[in-house]
Amino acid sequence: TQWLDVFPTERVELSCGMKGSSGWIFTWFRNKNLIKANSSVLIENDGTKLSITAASTSHRGNYSCSGALKGRSVNSKLSKEVTLDIYDNKPRVTLVQNPDDSLMHTADSVSFHCHINVSSGWSYLWYKNDSPFKAGHYYNISSAGLADTGSYKCQVKRGASFQSDKSEAAKLTIEERPEAAIILLTRWADVFSTDILLLKCNVKDSTLSWNYTWFKENEQVDLPLSEEHKVTPQDDPDQSRYTCKGTRNERPFYSVTSDSYRTKNLLFKRRILLAISGCIFFGIIAVFIGCIALRIFRKPASDFEKTEDDNLFIRAQVKDFTDSPCPLVEYIKDADLNPSPKEGEENDAISSETTLIPKPSPEDQAVTTNSHESTENGGGMMSFQH
Repeated sequence: TQWLDVFPTERVELSCGMKGSSGWIFTWFRNKNLIKANSSVLIENDGTKLSITAASTSHRGNYSCSGALKGRSVNSKLSKEVTLDIYDNKPRVTLVQNPDDSLMHTADSVSFHCHINVSSGWSYLWYKNDSPFKAGHYYNISSAGLADTGSYKCQVKRGASFQSDKSEAAKLTIEERPEAAIILLTRWADVFSTDILLLKCNVKDSTLSWNYTWFKENEQVDLPLSEEHKVTPQDDPDQSRYTCKGTRNERPFYSVTSDSYRTKNLLFKRRILLAISGCIFFGIIAVFIGCIALRIFRKPASDFEKTEDDNLFIRAQVKDFTDSPCPLVEYIKDADLNPSPKEGEENDAISSETTLIPKPSPEDQAVTTNSHESTENGGGMMSFQH
């Protein structure tokens, strides 16, 4: 055994030997009293090893041994005594966290120390959420992440089987570090009247009180810790890139640095964009007003124009009607108008026997004459007179 301060239930082994000689049998003594083997104390046949399987306070004392040479009446002197100290209880392990804040933020550093103030020869066992992981006397987290959130414990071990009880848990919670952002306070309406850009540093989604540090091209600006920063052509003719971050005297001590904000030609670009947007806007308004005015002041068509259009339509219909052949005229054949002599005589006889035909008037003769003329012209109806 490498250590002589022993804890309850721990196994202890002592050995006895004679330098430069062999053939010896050894006897063991505690406080100069002979030790006999039993259930908790085991002794080799030649006495070279004494083992205590589970130490207790009854095993405390000064241990020594002596040897006797086999087959000869030669005995050695007692060896030098070895004092074995047995503790009353198992060792207590303390887990020390530095810093000891239970709430920390991403990129913070934290270390754990598994501390035991008695004895030596320990190896260390670590647990996160009761799952073991390997580490030494210390466990360091150089840049914490969200995955490092958990409950940490440790215990010590030595020898083949002896272990201490686990330490009290150290609970650690890791949250996202607040992020800073730069906001431009110079309004769109002011871009034509000023050359000053007013920037504001703001920590997103935070109700805590912050101080602010400004950086120009990654170099700290020597200004009061204000949330606002003015950029003028005189102070910054190169129109650099700016960043900022929040700082505090409590956790979280600082925020994530903002994204860079480039001020180069920003006012000029905004002026151009505003001018283009204004032209488009007023162009749309002008077109809209023009459409409304055209709808209101457009003169409706007069009744005379409508009547003329209707007359033209009627004339076109009449023309189509007069140009087409008359079915009645086509039906009348030349034979009907010029009957044969025989048929004429028969018709005259019938007419004379039945009814006297009155003498046609001059108007009827004119109609008959016109009918004959139309027949001679190919059967087309030319005109009617009334």
